[in-house]
Amino acid sequence: MMSIPTPHITAKAGDFAKTVLMPGDPLRAKFIAETYLENPMQINEIRGMLAYTGTYQDKPVSVMGSGMGMPSMGIYSYELYNFYGVDNIIRVGTAGGIRKDLNIGDIVVGLGACSDTNFAANYNLPGTFAPTADYGLLKKAQASADRLGIPLIAGNVLSSDVFYVEDFENFEKWLKMGVLAVEMEAAALYMTAARAGKAALCICSISDTIFTKQALAADERRTAFTRMMEVALGTIL
Repeated sequence: MMSIPTPHITAKAGDFAKTVLMPGDPLRAKFIAETYLENPMQINEIRGMLAYTGTYQDKPVSVMGSGMGMPSMGIYSYELYNFYGVDNIIRVGTAGGIRKDLNIGDIVVGLGACSDTNFAANYNLPGTFAPTADYGLLKKAQASADRLGIPLIAGNVLSSDVFYVEDFENFEKWLKMGVLAVEMEAAALYMTAARAGKAALCICSISDTIFTKQALAADERRTAFTRMMEVALGTIL
């Protein structure tokens, strides 16, 4: 087994809390740490992938960027689960709304993650694997949202390898299957967690909508997810 530090994380043993919040953007990780955590300590900066550990209402928690896409999420989540003793990873990010009644700022929880990725081929399974969230984390997220009076919309998300889609009509096909929103990391996170025997959850704030053409500017995406972060942080209480 690989020792730590790894080629991608220079933190020492014990630097990470058992629960890690993972936005895609490392600058978003910095924002979360500086905004929500008490006494945050930076524990990684190699490859620009910032990571911090601090406390939230006296509970230890870490936050680290995952990078964009499933290959990057696969690397960082694998190393956190298998080398750093992390038990829970909660993806906190943004997603594009597919279902037409979703609006900017709505909070979507991925019960399952449909995907166009070939990530599962790595496991050489004799069938099709269905990546799903951890039920325990999901219950905690719902309880957190209930305490805060914040509605959650739960269902399937689409984890796509492609940002600039060539065939836009594909979204109509996912819409017909009840898929809520599209993002780029949840399926890889759920599969990595399943293989490691650990827990994962994806919570996303809708930052744009595919069919109704609502959108946030890039700088607004970093700060416009206050309610979603409050729900995610409430899962550790």
